[in-house]
Formats: sequence, structure tokens, C-alpha cells
Amino acid sequence: MSQDKITIIVPVLNEEGLLPDSLRQFKLTSYEELIVVDGGSTDNTVSIAREFTDKVFVAKTGRASVMNFGAQQSTGKILLFLHADCVLPEKGFQMIRETLRDRSIAAGGFFLSIDHPKAGFRIIESAANLRARSTSLIYGDQGMFLRKSVFDHIGGFADMPLMEDIEISGRLKKQGNIVFVQPPVKVSPRRWLREGIIFTTIRDWTIAFSYKFLGISPDRLIKYYKDIR
Repeated sequence: MSQDKITIIVPVLNEEGLLPDSLRQFKLTSYEELIVVDGGSTDNTVSIAREFTDKVFVAKTGRASVMNFGAQQSTGKILLFLHADCVLPEKGFQMIRETLRDRSIAAGGFFLSIDHPKAGFRIIESAANLRARSTSLIYGDQGMFLRKSVFDHIGGFADMPLMEDIEISGRLKKQGNIVFVQPPVKVSPRRWLREGIIFTTIRDWTIAFSYKFLGISPDRLIKYYKDIR
């Protein structure tokens, strides 16, 4: 399985400022393909994406629908869902292939590192990685990867406005083990810097807790979540 093709699916929405550096990170061979799916950008996101891949699509607004659409266009045996503000570790593709050699593993993600020197971000990282180990839930900014056969078998992401990553993680756990690998994926600190470290962290954890343990609908929770670009 070492040379199974990996499809990188990047969902985007108004990412013109960040996208060039984001897509430039990929050193693609014939064993990887890059798919960018736009959810309705009003800036130059689509034209920038086309400078890096000919597989650029515009789909129904909503991250879950956008990622499902990308998976439908893929030709790889392995899917990697990666947010535009995330950077893979240097040997990320190799790590994904090696991890999925184990057929008992249904899916994986990367541990998290926030690209900022401030000490408060180290606390957030530690808490996020502890949460990952203890719950086996892969959050969207952790670079979820899995075999396309498994993704198709469970029906992909649920069509919901929020928490699609937590929801699919619950179904994936029924298919096999979920693991997290090092070195970590590096994520932009832009959300925390824009809204404040404490507020953003408490808000995000509260939303996730409310969905997972209190059963509050994502349709209700979405009004408390703000996309930051």
C-alpha cells in the first residue's frame, strides 16, 4: 500500500490571502492529486487555486457538502481532508501511507501545532492533543485521512452546517481504530488572534461539548460559530 494514490481535498471559501502558500506546500508526484473545492467564494480564491491544480470545483455551500463533492471527484485510494490554513509535516504523505497499511485502522489525523510562539497556544495544543487521544475524535484542522473505500462505505460526511468532523468520527470508530500521528500538522493562529485566545477556545469547546454530549443540533449551534478568514 506504500504507493497508493492520495487525494488531497482542500475545501475553501474566500481564502485568497492564505491560499498561495497553502497550496505551494504540496510537492506532488504521480501518486498524489490535489482537489480544491470552493463553497462560493466572492474573491480570487478560485483563480488562485487553478494556478496549482486543474482539479478546481465550485460546489454547494457548506463544508460537508464541499468535501463530499471533492471525494466524488477523487481518483485516489486514500483521501486526505486538509483545511486551507493547515500545513502538513514534511513527510506527511509517507506517514499517511504507513499508518493505513494497518487494516485495523479506519482513519487517522495529525496531532496539532499552532503556528505562533505565544505560550498560551502551547496550552491549547496540549489540551487539543489530550482530547484527541482520549476521545478519538478527529477535528477538521487535524488533517483527517482514510481509505476512500471506508469513506464511501459509511456514506461520507453528514449534510450538516457544523460538527461534521465529530459526527463522522463517531461512525468511523465503528469501522476500526482511529489514530493520531506525529509530527503534528501546523495550523494558522488567525482565529484565536482575531477573536481572542480565551474567548475562541472556550466558545469552540462549548460548541463541541454541546453537540457531542448534550445533543444540541448543529443548526442551533451554528449561530455561535464565526468563520474567520
